[in-house]
Amino acid sequence: MNQPQIDAKANLKMFCKTFSFLMSLACCSFTSSFAADRPPNVLFLAVDDMNDWIGCLENTPSALTPNIDRLAGRGVCFTNAHTAGVYCAPSRAAIFSGQYASTTGCYESPYYFVTHPEIEPLQLSFAKAGYKTLGAGKLFHHPAGAIDQRGWTEFFLRNPSQRETGWPLDSWGEDTPFPETFPASVYNRGKTIKGGLFLEWAGIPNEKEQQMADTIRANWAAEQVGKVHDEPFFLACGFYAPHYPNYCPQKYFDLYDRGEIKLPPIREDDLEDLPTAVRKQRTNRKRQHYEPLVAMGAYPDAIHGYLACMSYADAMLGRVLDALEASPNADNTIVVLWSDHGYHLGEKGQWGKHTLWERTSNVPFVWAGPGVAEGEKTNVTASLIDMYPTFVELCDLPAPNQTLEGSSLASALSDPSSAADRSVFLPYMLPGEFAVINRDWRYICYGDKGEELYDLQADPNEWTNLASRPNFTKIKNQLKRTAPSVFADPLPRLNSRRDLVIEGDTFRWEKGKGNYVKVPEYQPRTSINPE
Repeated sequence: MNQPQIDAKANLKMFCKTFSFLMSLACCSFTSSFAADRPPNVLFLAVDDMNDWIGCLENTPSALTPNIDRLAGRGVCFTNAHTAGVYCAPSRAAIFSGQYASTTGCYESPYYFVTHPEIEPLQLSFAKAGYKTLGAGKLFHHPAGAIDQRGWTEFFLRNPSQRETGWPLDSWGEDTPFPETFPASVYNRGKTIKGGLFLEWAGIPNEKEQQMADTIRANWAAEQVGKVHDEPFFLACGFYAPHYPNYCPQKYFDLYDRGEIKLPPIREDDLEDLPTAVRKQRTNRKRQHYEPLVAMGAYPDAIHGYLACMSYADAMLGRVLDALEASPNADNTIVVLWSDHGYHLGEKGQWGKHTLWERTSNVPFVWAGPGVAEGEKTNVTASLIDMYPTFVELCDLPAPNQTLEGSSLASALSDPSSAADRSVFLPYMLPGEFAVINRDWRYICYGDKGEELYDLQADPNEWTNLASRPNFTKIKNQLKRTAPSVFADPLPRLNSRRDLVIEGDTFRWEKGKGNYVKVPEYQPRTSINPE
């Protein structure tokens, strides 16, 4: 009597399985045809102050960066890529405008969009091509009023109050976790704090990771990249780590044995062959930061803090990459990872950026996705300013109003082995001061203050300045001729209290009309903790 019911149940179960299988095939077919019928998405991932110690570049020290490494494993990793500006503001201005400071005047200013409103930023070109444009985190410089608001479908700010105060980045504040002890570094112990959170490092309780600004941004980006969108998307997410302070969850410190950390190669007399004015300036910087760290035995500790924050940034990148790989967008999304510039951690006696040497200029630069070869490394010289023209070619973007000064990397991405080397330009912080870099040479010009020249094949650490040797005059002149002959004047300085106008949840700049009230820099504690 019950046999027909059993057969009916079995038939129904088989029907459901078959229907589910056919639907999954249909969905896969839909996703594939959907992706093929429109331009590629772009996942644009930025990190701040990250030098070339990522695992896949095999330098010393080497950070634990498994997510960046796996991205490189399925794409192209540039081993000789360089920033377009020697610190955050000019680098990011060059990337989004597609023009060097020698053209825009943004040697130190991020405000190309105020003085040159005719410049169409990268996100606006994507918007004009029909892309949904989504932004979050440190893509532009961090102060209030520094984000180019044009062209964004949505720009995520983790704290609603940021939208009413000029869109500052605010990665550290009353709503973010701090270490249990403050100041945390040996450098500041027993002293008053100099420079705010500079040269600070410590672990944050692991259970507070979800409250950290970069974690919040990563979660938002992961959510967005996992969605099905009605149009192609340009999703840009900037992470603040490993920019100081080097605070991150303790588990990332625990990845490293401090006693086993290899220190970078350093030559103590490295500044002796520099032009006189440059030597004096750099010697002063050495005395301010590097020498006190060494004298107090804190140098390995500071390196440890930086490496830990590199690993934290890598983990946040991994959240976004995992979400992409699990999404219907996985096969039709170009991914690019870049750092705004490198970072000295003792090399040439420096701690920070703001130089024309390799430690400031060389950056992580990794691409993957449609049109990109898989598992390749290339030492062809590239610049971050090349991203804008590369996207114009790969994504069929309309040409912007301004002339783009980089070169498309599309052919190098598809076939790295066939790419010819070239020289790239790097402006400094004053007109007429710059570096020219290629696979073999680095030439540095400080205007009338002197020159440097390094043979990068024989001297990768840039320990021997060849500029004063007569037999290198020809190569110096050849490199110098590739730099611009005319340099724009620096942009006039803007004063946020005087010129930044807050209008509801947006802002604008107008001379003398400012109503901006600066929020006091947050300090979690003012007392010094005893040893």
